[in-house]
Amino acid sequence: MIKVIEDMPPGTIGLEAIGKVTEEDYQQVLVPAALGAMEQGDVRLLYVLGDDFESYSAGAMWADTKLWAGHLRSWQKVAIVSDADWLEHAVKAFGWMMPGEVKVFDDDDLDDAKSWLVADDD
Repeated sequence: MIKVIEDMPPGTIGLEAIGKVTEEDYQQVLVPAALGAMEQGDVRLLYVLGDDFESYSAGAMWADTKLWAGHLRSWQKVAIVSDADWLEHAVKAFGWMMPGEVKVFDDDDLDDAKSWLVADDD
């Protein structure tokens, strides 16, 4: 399941992955939230994968790939909040392919992730 995180700073969207994330979750929650934000300009995304996150279905991974690849230049900043080591390694390995910035924060650093998203890095 993907849940929208309310009370996000202006210009950002926040989502939390809980349990097993499916393609239906992407189509019903993540894709509409991202496309709606893209209509307003570049997207700053907070994506939380906490202790309640279990896995992605194959369909969810494919939906994720299509969304990212189809709108590659729309992602200004992405903050991933998780204590999973593999996510940090994946971002280090593949983050260079994205024109925007991607950063991984520990679960305890959620407020820092939000602050980083809205900071102007001029």
